[in-house]
Amino acid sequence: MSTYTNLPAPSPEQGLNRYLQEIRKFPLLEPEEEYMLAKAWVERQDSQAAHRLVTSHLRLAAKIAMGYRGYGLPQAEVISEANVGLMQAVKRFDPEKGFRLATYAMWWIRAAIQEYILRSWSLVKLGTTSAQKKLFFNLRKAKAKVGALEDGDLRPENVAQIAKDLSVTEGEVVEMNRRLAGSDASLNATVGSEDGGAQWQDWLEDEDSDQAEAYAEQDEMDARRSLLAQAMSVLNERERDILMQRRLAEEPVTLEELSASYGVSRERIRQIEVRAFEKLQEKMRELARGKGMVVPG
Repeated sequence: MSTYTNLPAPSPEQGLNRYLQEIRKFPLLEPEEEYMLAKAWVERQDSQAAHRLVTSHLRLAAKIAMGYRGYGLPQAEVISEANVGLMQAVKRFDPEKGFRLATYAMWWIRAAIQEYILRSWSLVKLGTTSAQKKLFFNLRKAKAKVGALEDGDLRPENVAQIAKDLSVTEGEVVEMNRRLAGSDASLNATVGSEDGGAQWQDWLEDEDSDQAEAYAEQDEMDARRSLLAQAMSVLNERERDILMQRRLAEEPVTLEELSASYGVSRERIRQIEVRAFEKLQEKMRELARGKGMVVPG
């Protein structure tokens, strides 16, 4: 959508705080106003309407982007990618579905950010196992523990100790250490002037949480999301839409709103929701059994 060349753009030179102040100037939209603007875009390709839809949700995009600070990427670029996802959401948003743009846009914003992170991580080219992720996020701490703070290859005894502590092979320790030390982006590079000289490596490690445990939980969550996506195939279009809006949206739509949208009673919407949820649970359990997983009831 080429109509967004005049959007405020975050940059290291500008400073994050200044950008956040700028986007707060754009007013949030009331439901009816949002609906009319979305209709104007869908029916007439009204670029001014689309611009207002985007600018009113820039704060949402920035808020979601801030949740990805720990990936060691410039925050201005993460926010820019979030804005790209927001624009894609506006382009595809159907106001007749009955839910708010914010609920719909969250998925597009997160998808854009995650795709950017995957594209950008030439730094380490991580594998997919929990052990490799654990090694990446804990190597710096493990090196400090054995007193190996200098750059370059590790001493054999340090490699052996770190491999034992992190339950990985010595070869994986050596390879990861070399990637981090000689990658295409220095871990000691600063991450923007507004952070007071904070270093990239400082963003990669959260001293207040167990990264290995967090990634184990993330792996399980990813597996459950995969099951959910597969299981959704048992639902028809109406069941899927009602279930997503009632159970999977961060701001659930009311029975009254869905009743008006589908032209049936509130009780009928409730019945469809309950039945769809039961079908989904049954299918997820079936799929989980085939993968040796347990899905709680």
